[in-house]
Amino acid sequence: MANKQQPVILVADDDHSIRTVLGQALIRQGYDVRSTSNATTLWRWITDGDGDVVLTDIVLPDENALDLIPRIRKMRPELRVIAMSAQNTLLTAVKATERGAFEYLPKPFDLTELFRVINRALEEPALKHTINEEAVEGDERLPLIGRSPAMQEIYRILARLMGTDLTVLITGESGTGKELAARALHDYGKRKHAPFVAINMAAIPHDLIESELFGHEKGAFTGAGNRFYGRFEQAEGGTLFLDEIGDMPIDTQTRLLRVLQEGEFTRVGGRIPIKANVRIVAATHHDLTKLVQQGNFREDLYYRLNVVPMRLPPLRERSEDIPDLARYFLQQVSSEGLPVKSIDGDALLRLQAHRWPGNVRELENMVRRLAALYSQQNITIDVVESELAEISQVNETMCADSASLSETVERHLLEHFATYGDALPPSGLYEKIISEIEKPLLSISLSSVRGNQVRAAEILGLNRNTLRKKIRELGIEVIRRPR
Repeated sequence: MANKQQPVILVADDDHSIRTVLGQALIRQGYDVRSTSNATTLWRWITDGDGDVVLTDIVLPDENALDLIPRIRKMRPELRVIAMSAQNTLLTAVKATERGAFEYLPKPFDLTELFRVINRALEEPALKHTINEEAVEGDERLPLIGRSPAMQEIYRILARLMGTDLTVLITGESGTGKELAARALHDYGKRKHAPFVAINMAAIPHDLIESELFGHEKGAFTGAGNRFYGRFEQAEGGTLFLDEIGDMPIDTQTRLLRVLQEGEFTRVGGRIPIKANVRIVAATHHDLTKLVQQGNFREDLYYRLNVVPMRLPPLRERSEDIPDLARYFLQQVSSEGLPVKSIDGDALLRLQAHRWPGNVRELENMVRRLAALYSQQNITIDVVESELAEISQVNETMCADSASLSETVERHLLEHFATYGDALPPSGLYEKIISEIEKPLLSISLSSVRGNQVRAAEILGLNRNTLRKKIRELGIEVIRRPR
């Protein structure tokens, strides 16, 4: 049996090199390690009472650890099991969590993160974990696609939340898949047999939002000819997804806050309180903290909704997922009757280099367009370049007013690097970009003060001599104009 000074970690993995690396790393951390390549030996150690923490790959040669974990939890409820897998999908994370794993780690993982998880497993008091006997089985269609580190973190958060009713606030740019994440929470959670009801606050006239949410009685207002059951009642026992919550009018925010606080509501024009038995998942592309500061969003409601925050990454932060996403969308359109098509390697690289301001939704639309409009079975880089050239002009126009300077520069640099393909731009890029930014900055600053260099230096926060030097170096024409 393990002593307190040297906890025993039981490692099971079919890959000898992984067992070796893990064993050496854990020993250096002061753990006693026993490793095996199969589930049979691991189970024998566990039944003998050995080990303080189990670290196991999900796919073992003689048994799937997803079947083994419930047996471990039944025999030794206090023994923490950390599951790891190279099958880095949301379904894997959900299954591992539902079967009773203490934590799920996608391969490859950071050793520092592993040590942190092991320490938590050893230090946190054992809690009763109810194993879901109706755990998701089979290779069902996944709601979220991607194996990037950014998406792995999302999968882990979702897996932890499946068995809870905690309120979740999903933030992220438009097109990142916020509703898909909300549906995943519902479809793989304990409320999956009840309704999932979504309402988009930005799509409903402000004077109808209360009626849409809470329903109304007959005659409550002009046009209310019958009783109407609102979204809270429609979602009874299930999940209510409040999309674009940042667009909710302030007076409706007050009523929603009251429902979240008291757990009940009344229909518009009604007097009888109705219990609200729903899980709330909200989403927005706005920065709610800024809306709170501006007085456009209630601070108390923000904290009620922000119990568990989840930020979905934009596609530019997970560009390694683009090939999988593109292939997935091609499979979708082929199942809808379009010819089966593929995208060659160079074309996929070009898609990865694009910034995608519309995120996954924009990528999906483009893939559908490629499948529908081009006759060739294999989509090449020339076709992709042609499509990107057309949409880039539209995107630049749409983003010009809303994009920050940083986002504009980022887009410019990504497109600049993409023009060189697999090669790299020539040296001197830093000075080139800095000079391109400095020249208009100084020119506009000087023009705004009618050529007064002293005032321009104050605005810029530069020494006057430094400003004069840069004017000469950049060849800026200074024109003094009277008031």
